[in-house]
Parts: sequence; C-alpha cells; structure tokens
Amino acid sequence: MLGIGASLRPMCVWLVVVVGPLLVGCSPEPGQALSQASQAQLEQRVHDRWQAKMAHDWGALWEYTTPNYRRVFPKELYIRKFSYLLNWELTDIQVVNYDADAAVASVAVRVMSEPVKYTSAASKAVGAMPYTFNERWIYVEGEWWHSANF
Repeated sequence: MLGIGASLRPMCVWLVVVVGPLLVGCSPEPGQALSQASQAQLEQRVHDRWQAKMAHDWGALWEYTTPNYRRVFPKELYIRKFSYLLNWELTDIQVVNYDADAAVASVAVRVMSEPVKYTSAASKAVGAMPYTFNERWIYVEGEWWHSANF
C-alpha cells in the first residue's frame, strides 16, 4: 500500500534537489560573499523602501526596519521623526560593502533632494541638490532589513 504520501515523495525530492540550491543562492550565509541574487534582492528592498520615502509614506517605511526594532518601537513613534519638508528623487543604489560574518551590507543611496517649498529666490535658483545616504542593511530571518539605528 503506497498511499498518497509515496506518490508525492518524488516531487518532494525534486523540490529539494532542484529548488533548494536556488533558494540557498538567494540568501547570504555567514562568512560567504554576497551572491548576485542576494545583492539583487537587497537592491530591490532598498529601492522599494525609497519609493515609500519619496511618497512620504512613513508607515510603509517602518515596515522595512528590522523585526527587533519594530518589536521595541511602535509605528506611531517612528512616524513622528519624519517631516514633509523635503522631496527626493532616487538616482542610484550601490552596495558598497558586505560583512559576511555579520550579514550586514553598507549601501550608498544617491538622491536629488529639494525642499517642498522654496523659501527664497536664491534657494529656488540652486534647485535640487545631490545627496548620498549611507545606509546599513541587515539580513535577518531570510530578508533584508534597514537598520534604523545607523
């Protein structure tokens, strides 16, 4: 009597053999270099977080902080630290360094920054200014998280 479990066994073996290595390739292991797949995943997370920031969606921004940070700091408290006085345009994301033992990546995020409302003719003449944010991203629980304590 083979039953349903026996008929699923070949499928399970296939998943472990074929899909398993693909998933491992996406997640950085302590002590190993950052794979292209994991770097692409990190860059996508950075991009998505900045889309929320450019939209001034501070609640969505909180969702990118580490699980431990979110357990300690409620969303309402996090939201209060932001202002609506600046607008940003994302221009570049570059993974600068990766500490494999700590699973921490340093990311340079380049933006054009300008005030929501210009306060003088001089500031309007200057216009948007380039700025680089140096962010720390931590790989925890299978996902990249922005370190709010950087």
